[in-house]
Amino acid sequence: MKKELSVNEYLNGIKNKDLSILAKAITLIESKKKEHQTLATELVKEILPLTGKAKRIGISGTPGVGKSTFLEKFGMYLIENNQSLAVLAIDPTSQITGGSILGDKTRMSELSAQQNAYIRPSPNGSTLGGIAAKSRETMLLCDAFGFDYIFIETVGVGQSEISVSHIVDMFVLLMQPGSGDELQGIKRGILEVSDLVIVNKADGDYEKIAKIAQHDYKKSLEVLQEKRSWKTQVLCCSSLYKKGFAEIESSLQAYFSQYDIKGRDAQVKEWLFELLNERFRNKVAQVPKLDSYIKNIQSGKKDVLSTVDTILAGILKDD
Repeated sequence: MKKELSVNEYLNGIKNKDLSILAKAITLIESKKKEHQTLATELVKEILPLTGKAKRIGISGTPGVGKSTFLEKFGMYLIENNQSLAVLAIDPTSQITGGSILGDKTRMSELSAQQNAYIRPSPNGSTLGGIAAKSRETMLLCDAFGFDYIFIETVGVGQSEISVSHIVDMFVLLMQPGSGDELQGIKRGILEVSDLVIVNKADGDYEKIAKIAQHDYKKSLEVLQEKRSWKTQVLCCSSLYKKGFAEIESSLQAYFSQYDIKGRDAQVKEWLFELLNERFRNKVAQVPKLDSYIKNIQSGKKDVLSTVDTILAGILKDD
């Protein structure tokens, strides 16, 4: 039986940039075992003073847009320019079996082999917003480790994907030319919160179409983000031929040169409410005779609103 590492051992391993310790720390964070959760809470408290230096970036886009390919090729570009990065790749979980393929690390085989890169696939479970339950804590561990960039690759794209924008500094939306995405109203919300839009696969027969899409997105953003101080850029790139990467890096640098660090105050507030919600749900699940409350509602003896008040009063009294 393997001996569990202490908080200090985890902390020293992260300070010494030991990737194997980082991987174990993330596994600890993701564990649902009560004893692991207690240790994980202590670890997060200890690493918080070491965080705040990494550029935290969310990457979203429709399935097939090439998020993994883009991250691998752009990641290699950053490494060649003496930067380090972590990629937190979120894979969808089957609602039937609960399983997840976790194939992103396989798709980024070249980047995985680099000393200055770390790829961590995680299942999203039942969590909405394209992220995993412990994406925020995992990001903080990678931040404390000392990576220059931390990318969170979301499950897909849609209104729920906007949730990832609350835990990162910058939100990047990857689009593909000729897909009709530029005409879909569902993208309105996600375009509004995007800090950079990249039209990927701008090569070969699609290069001209990509330029047209770029123009259309620019026009849309002028209306959608009229009151924003940061004017979101729309860039074209080809991950296949590594075209447009210098312009993308330049845009990232320009954004972070203007980024107000107080923006992380909003992230902390969001984290607080998430944890309160999680703890409260756990409290509700442990309410004695919860099934009786439900049966009384179903039989018409009690209504939902008064039952909620009763349960809430009981929880607050116990605390």
